[in-house]
Amino acid sequence: MRALAIGGFLVGLALFGLVEWLARREGSKIPTLGELCGYVMRYEVGPVPVGRIGLFGFWWWIGWHFLAR
Repeated sequence: MRALAIGGFLVGLALFGLVEWLARREGSKIPTLGELCGYVMRYEVGPVPVGRIGLFGFWWWIGWHFLAR
């Protein structure tokens, strides 16, 4: 079961790398990860930076579930 989970994460990482590579080709319409994060970080509702709070919450969740031991 552990090997299946590790394999799934490796496949996900490979797909992420493939999409990022495709996004960096000349004339590609796929946004890079940096462009996507920049777009999300600019989102605000009134004076509240909802995009920044959401991105911070996402990274906190990732760290809590996958990196904390």
